[in-house]
Amino acid sequence: MTGNTLSPYDDLPKTPANYGVLSPLTFLERAARVYPDYVASIHGDWTLTWAETFTRARRLASALRGRGIGRNDTVAVMLNNTPEMFECHFGVPASGAVLNALNFRLDAAALAFILNHAEARLVIVDGEFAATMKEALRLSGRDIPVIDVTDPRAPGGQGPIGEAGYEDFLAEGDPEFPWELPDDEWRAISLNYTSGTTGNPKGVVYHHRGAYINAIGNAVGIDIRHHPVYLWTLPMFHCNGWCFPWTVAALAGTNICLRKVTGPAIYEAVARHKVTLFCGAPIVLNFVINTPPEDRRPFDHACKVLCAAAPPPAATLKNMQKAVFEVMHIYGLTETYGPAALCAWKSDWNALPIERQTVQKGRQGVPYEVLHGFEVIDSETMAPVPADGETMGEAMFKGNIVMKGYLKNPTATAEAFRGGWFHSGDLGVMQPDRYVKLKDRAKDIIISGGENISSIEVEDTLSRHPAIFSAAVVGRPDDTWGEVPVAYVELLPDHVDRVTAEDIVAFCRDRLAHFKCPREIFFIPLPRTSTGKIQKFRLRDGTPD
Repeated sequence: MTGNTLSPYDDLPKTPANYGVLSPLTFLERAARVYPDYVASIHGDWTLTWAETFTRARRLASALRGRGIGRNDTVAVMLNNTPEMFECHFGVPASGAVLNALNFRLDAAALAFILNHAEARLVIVDGEFAATMKEALRLSGRDIPVIDVTDPRAPGGQGPIGEAGYEDFLAEGDPEFPWELPDDEWRAISLNYTSGTTGNPKGVVYHHRGAYINAIGNAVGIDIRHHPVYLWTLPMFHCNGWCFPWTVAALAGTNICLRKVTGPAIYEAVARHKVTLFCGAPIVLNFVINTPPEDRRPFDHACKVLCAAAPPPAATLKNMQKAVFEVMHIYGLTETYGPAALCAWKSDWNALPIERQTVQKGRQGVPYEVLHGFEVIDSETMAPVPADGETMGEAMFKGNIVMKGYLKNPTATAEAFRGGWFHSGDLGVMQPDRYVKLKDRAKDIIISGGENISSIEVEDTLSRHPAIFSAAVVGRPDDTWGEVPVAYVELLPDHVDRVTAEDIVAFCRDRLAHFKCPREIFFIPLPRTSTGKIQKFRLRDGTPD
């Protein structure tokens, strides 16, 4: 049949029996049903089963509803990698609300902006971060209810700043609260903020469908078996932990919580708990390979490591392989639910010299099985570039694991989705085997330790120093952090020789999160075009003169 004529296949409608929304909330419900006594989380000497985790998440959802919080309300959480943070990934959306996991490395001013922009109705905060949150709440100018998490394993913080403790708040909830799925899988499940090109954060909105699909994509693409033992070296606030809270629940694995990431702590956890997987930026790998021999614990099982952000140096990959960790390089952005592409390994590459293997592993690779499209495209013509390994284009994504859009920012959303693709802003090439290799980053975003740093934001801060005439910030490769920001500065004539690099760094540290501050200051006349534009490429390649 052709045209508008109905086919017999069309006369089979969706019904409750054959269609349901996709939501990762189903993963927790199933884990508690099938594996109720299996261990879900270990945090020091605190162990929780899947049945207990499900009950606590239901209590959380019920308590939020009891406070009048429901559909499309924002609940902000500033928590470490603890069982409470894991529970929030289920209990908050089960109430109908949207989870906004805050980056605890941000300064109070940035957090205040996020709280107001997201219209947060309630904040859950770990005592370690209470002082910063208290200042953020003051700067926000809003009276937002606060729930305190007190973790005896945490370093000393300010102490309670809210109206109730987390455990008391859970006690307000019903352990038999109905586990309700959203009425539409397109509804928002979480909100994650990423730095924009102006330095103002943009709110990236995820939906239930994408969270469900990418959680499954993690398991399939990385070949994770049931009941993995997952070590939380990756912050759970970062892209919702790359969707791994939902992946671990889907596979009824065990979360090994880790408040402070160090090399010895990683070795201890891998050996003691038989960890099979952990994730992180190159800095996590450097923690591992730089652990002194006396602080290492031997282990005799396979442990996979997923590395994202800036490609790890070849020496790092080589040393990880020598330490018997299986490293896979993945790639994505906040806007793609974290990882959406991976450097899928081929068995015949095992015969290559280790130097060649590290070159292969350093690529961003191919799309996740659950992603519709990952290409390098000419951003003007919107035509794919040839797979010649030389023609530059922009890495672009298409599919269900691309964000809904930017919260309250239709202009930025439309630009990001121009031409029917999500524009990453990352520049790269398509190699002959159709693996993507990034070459540079558009918009001067610096990726340091897995966190995005807007060079414009840092430059704006530098420009406020009374001695500085002009400044430019670029990323410099770093074996530990992947990249670090460095600043090139022109001083006003009457301040030359009167201000030091230490003075300027201290100025920045008083106004920015410390990881955003320049690691080094160079005093030079900035290279400019005939129209006065700073030539950053000359700063990057070391030819500023």
